[in-house]
Amino acid sequence: MKAKPETIAHLSVKEYSFTKQEVKGVVEASDFKWFFTWSFGKGMLIVKPPLGRALIENSLLRFLLKKDYELEAGNEYKFTISAKF
Repeated sequence: MKAKPETIAHLSVKEYSFTKQEVKGVVEASDFKWFFTWSFGKGMLIVKPPLGRALIENSLLRFLLKKDYELEAGNEYKFTISAKF
């Protein structure tokens, strides 16, 4: 039986502002690195640069929604993406 493809993403929260309802950070997976801003009050996720954004955007949003109240500025987190890249 063949193992499912997966990639570990490393996320670092740089800023968390409850008053702005916003989380900013960096996520890295394989050789890719993205900067993100999650405006949870507006339900909007911005991921830059656009190169490879489709690889991470949905998994990142699911992780952020799941861990919403556990996230803290200065902390690092890991999550698994069901794809190899």
